[in-house]
Amino acid sequence: MICDSQAVKNTDTADIETKGFCSYKFTNGIKRHLMVDVLGTPFSLKCTPANISDDKGLIDLIEDKIDFFKQKPVNTKKITVLLDNGYHKDKLERVLKLIYPQILTKIKLKITPKPAKDKANPGFKPVHKRWIIERSNSWMDKCRSLWKNCEGQIETSEAKIRLCFIRLILRRLAR
Repeated sequence: MICDSQAVKNTDTADIETKGFCSYKFTNGIKRHLMVDVLGTPFSLKCTPANISDDKGLIDLIEDKIDFFKQKPVNTKKITVLLDNGYHKDKLERVLKLIYPQILTKIKLKITPKPAKDKANPGFKPVHKRWIIERSNSWMDKCRSLWKNCEGQIETSEAKIRLCFIRLILRRLAR
């Protein structure tokens, strides 16, 4: 699984409770926390005000799906959760152990390395497997109602993201 967050600006119609300022992206709005599988389909998603940290968002994502992790047998292969450099692995492991002590026997958190700067070939360099979450975020951005947060409530934003991915999956199945 791959996890990432995306800061999205609010419009003037968004409610005051949804607003937060992300100092990393300099964005006043919401943050979409998304965990996807290797095909880019969502496993878990959560919208929060933008001032909520990536670590807190990931903890909320895993907490929402804690029953899935509790039912997973211990003697099977661990689920690797790929994270970018915005996450703090040690802090996450400490907090996740408090939520469910056996969780680290079932999942493995892995920080992906930053791409090396190549002065001879400047430009975008995809990081191995990290492009999957970035592709899912771009699919979301193509949904016209998700270009910004126009919603008054966080739950409505989450519902629109779910509808976006349902539409994408149905289009794939219809082919």
